[in-house]
Amino acid sequence: MSKKLLKQAAARLIQAGWDTIQPAIVVLGEYQRLHLLGSTAPDGTPLPPKKQRIWSISTGKAGFGCQQESGCTPTGLHRVCATFGADAPAGTVFKSRQPTGEIIAPDSQPDQDYITTRILWLEGLEEGHNRGHGIDSRERYIYIHGTPHASRIGQPVSAGCIRMRDQDVIRLFPWVMLGTLVWIPPP
Repeated sequence: MSKKLLKQAAARLIQAGWDTIQPAIVVLGEYQRLHLLGSTAPDGTPLPPKKQRIWSISTGKAGFGCQQESGCTPTGLHRVCATFGADAPAGTVFKSRQPTGEIIAPDSQPDQDYITTRILWLEGLEEGHNRGHGIDSRERYIYIHGTPHASRIGQPVSAGCIRMRDQDVIRLFPWVMLGTLVWIPPP
């Protein structure tokens, strides 16, 4: 994993107002990894050691881009605008950000694109890039979310969202708050 890319990401986040203390997220699509940066949680609790703040993910099967209906994972600066599922059991299926009551087992029903366990809804912050008509990440319902398809993590297979293993998104969720910055550089 390139330390240079993480340094560049941190510099971009600082430019956007990140204080280096609160959590921030970096999604490195070319490596299919999500990094949690910062030193303390929103409540002041220290973040875990750095090696425990890197997770394998899956990004868009169609690659990276911000066009609506493209199936691509959007790039650029985002923030978490809403969270869902704080107390939901692992495998809880969500539809329109509401739990359906169904709990799905890992790696079952591989042909279905489930949103499970937790949702971090992303809002683009760059007008004309990932914010605005036809390119808006929030209007595209771009999430960081759980998936039961753990065996496909590490491969670009999503419909544009950032998928994580259910247990990994559970670990990430308490460190994130509304407004947490998310940087997704183009690969």
